[in-house]
Amino acid sequence: MPETEDDLSTEQLDVQVQKAQEQLLSLKRQQDQIEKQKRELEELSRRQEQLQQGKSEMLEKFTRASVVLDREMFEAQKRVELLREIHESFSQHLDVLESINPKGWENSEFNRELSKALSAVDDARGEYTKSVPRIQLDKPVEQAAADDGGGYEAPEQNFVYWLKTGFAFTLPLLILCIVALVILLLRA
Repeated sequence: MPETEDDLSTEQLDVQVQKAQEQLLSLKRQQDQIEKQKRELEELSRRQEQLQQGKSEMLEKFTRASVVLDREMFEAQKRVELLREIHESFSQHLDVLESINPKGWENSEFNRELSKALSAVDDARGEYTKSVPRIQLDKPVEQAAADDGGGYEAPEQNFVYWLKTGFAFTLPLLILCIVALVILLLRA
């Protein structure tokens, strides 16, 4: 049985449909692969942006911190230099004060030596008074006064103080109890 023109064109159409389906399947695979590459590239781009942001953030933080540290180190060096100068001055005054020995003075020079010694004591007192506040910049006033021999003590609390304090703490509770009692009496 010879093939008719309809049979031939149906067969050709089937082949063309099959080829089209294969091309469509191939294109779908390519599309899936391209979409996968796109997702990978987007992830890389996101991570690279995350790197740039993190790097910029940390560079800014470290730059600011370095400036602060430089300033703090400069201030600390100035403070160390100040303390060194004060220490040297105190050591010199200490040496002068320790060398004062009225028993070794001759009677003819006693008045002059006494005046020199009093002058040395006044100089030492002035240096001490000028320097101590500069040393104790970071100490609380109470601690500085105690260290300075200022005799600062926390005030002692007596019985009356504690009685008043206890009353002040319990007063709101007492008022609440009285209000509750009045309400109960009015209901009854």
